[in-house]
Amino acid sequence: MVKIVGIGGSLRPGSYTQLGLKIAAQRIEALGAEVEILDLREMQLPFCNGGKEYPEYPDVQRLRDTVSNADGLILATPEYHGSVSGVIKNALDLMSFDQLSGKVTGVISILGGQVNSNALNDLRIIMRWVHGWVIPEQIAIGQAYSAFSPEGKLLDDKLSQRFDQFAQSLVDNTRKLRGVN
Repeated sequence: MVKIVGIGGSLRPGSYTQLGLKIAAQRIEALGAEVEILDLREMQLPFCNGGKEYPEYPDVQRLRDTVSNADGLILATPEYHGSVSGVIKNALDLMSFDQLSGKVTGVISILGGQVNSNALNDLRIIMRWVHGWVIPEQIAIGQAYSAFSPEGKLLDDKLSQRFDQFAQSLVDNTRKLRGVN
């Protein structure tokens, strides 16, 4: 079975980034894959100082172990000042090739303003650097405040279809590239 780990780079309560990640996870689970979301809001992670060991922060090892045991990733980030959030960048920096190399990855960005692809491109660069495989399908939600209903449902059918395509691509490509069913 395909195992996917989702990581959201927003610490804000009521985060649209976490909501987008949850929707992606639901779509992927509907295709028969197992999804675990690591909620960075619930983890105690230090700022990365370039060290290999962080014994006083057991959640660093939990992050590394969980990602190591996954076949693929969903990385979701709010776009802050034209790039990824410091939260997701720090989580990725706390890992290395040991955890990230070969991971099939889908990327999502959430913006308060107009859609662009800066954060998505930056996530692609980061994952390429650590020898990950980023799928071609990606999701950028601009003006996120108007994209979701109060119940957390997507309001746009075309955006909903893009989540379906994203999920299918992540599962299919993970199966192909990782050799799992």
